[in-house]
Amino acid sequence: EIVTFCTIGVRSYNAARILMEHGFKNVKVYPAGTRFYQSMHYRENDPAVPAPAAPQPGCGHVTGSEAKLSMRLDCSGMQCPGPIMEVFEAMKKLTDGEIIEVSASDPGFARDIEAWARRTGNTVISNEKHGYDYVALVQKGVNTEKKLEVRSDNDGKTIIVFSGDLDKVLASFIIANGAAAMGRPVTMFFTFWGLNVLRKAEKIKLDKSFVESMFGGMMPRGAGKLKLSQMNFMGMGSKMMKSIMKKKNVSSLEELMRKAQENGVKIVACTMSMDVMGIKKEEMIDGIEYAGVGTYLGDAEESNVNLFI
Repeated sequence: EIVTFCTIGVRSYNAARILMEHGFKNVKVYPAGTRFYQSMHYRENDPAVPAPAAPQPGCGHVTGSEAKLSMRLDCSGMQCPGPIMEVFEAMKKLTDGEIIEVSASDPGFARDIEAWARRTGNTVISNEKHGYDYVALVQKGVNTEKKLEVRSDNDGKTIIVFSGDLDKVLASFIIANGAAAMGRPVTMFFTFWGLNVLRKAEKIKLDKSFVESMFGGMMPRGAGKLKLSQMNFMGMGSKMMKSIMKKKNVSSLEELMRKAQENGVKIVACTMSMDVMGIKKEEMIDGIEYAGVGTYLGDAEESNVNLFI
């Protein structure tokens, strides 16, 4: 008997199919992956998920007795970066000193909320696991001195999105939304195959040359038509990935794009690449900017992280 498993079940399913196609019998897939197993069979002393450190004098923590909740936020079922983005939006409604209680089932939330608070000048009062959820009390402000220490003028993030593959574009928007939730300016520069992400789903009639029309017809039109970089299986892999993401409550690419625009992420389409590939502005989604490499380099010089995806 062969049992395949991975983090969320996608790769293990693909591996099982490959094994069966090569003649292996009695192949089984561990359902939902190891992440689900860890959430259901959590060990309090598991070294892989260390308990949050006890508050130390001067670290910005306050005692639990001082906590008076102003808001409760339930992010159970959300996957990264959903909980952090929800906390970021909720904090906008609070005033300095007010406290929010956040519960999330994502195993990475316990560490993520500590890092987010440290980088945004907020304070984690407590961070514990209750049952299957991770519950954190976060106070707005208080930790402003620490915030001033870690912030710098060049704290932006720039991402070059060169690929038009579904999995790679998903990764780029997850990172962008996470950075925006930490209050950092983010620029996403889409060039060549990445431009297909920004195309409208519907066909737009435009005056194009034969080559431009042929080129545009061969490329995917919009985020909904992108394919996986590996194991796409004639489109079946992409459909399966989207289905699993929906079951796992992971935001779709379209939702991540909308959230990125709402959070102030600057989405820039490379005009040179558009000209080369025969893509017109009328074909592109609303709310994006058009510029060249000079604009990107200007933002990159004001950033401390630059990614090429």
